[in-house]
Amino acid sequence: MSLSWHLYIMALLYLSAGLNHFINPRIYLKIIPPYLPNPKLLNQLTGAAEVLLGFFLIFPNTQNYASWGIIVLLIAVFPANLFMLQNQEANFGMPKWILLLRLPLQIVLIWWAFQYTFN
Repeated sequence: MSLSWHLYIMALLYLSAGLNHFINPRIYLKIIPPYLPNPKLLNQLTGAAEVLLGFFLIFPNTQNYASWGIIVLLIAVFPANLFMLQNQEANFGMPKWILLLRLPLQIVLIWWAFQYTFN
C-alpha cells in the first residue's frame, strides 16, 4: 500500500511538533495548566509521543496504532488549548478568535487521524 501525501504531511506535522517540544520547551511549558503535575516531564512525554507517533504513521503495519495514539494524544492535550484561552499569560498575546479557532481545530485533527485507523 502506498502512502498518500496527506499521510506524509500528517507524519511530518507530528514529527516537527514533537521535536519542537525539545527545541523550544518554554512555549509548551507556558501552556500546561498549573493543576497538572511536573510540567517539564509532561512536555517531554508529549514531545516524545508526537515524534514516535509521527514516525510510526509512515509504516503500514503501525499506521493504525499511531493514528489511534494521535487521537488519544489530541484529547489529552486539549486542556492546554482551554488553558491558553482562559489565561492571559499562556496565550502569547494571540487574539481571542484564534484561540477559539484552536478548539474546533482539534476536532479536525482528530478526524484527520481517524481516516488512517482502518488502513
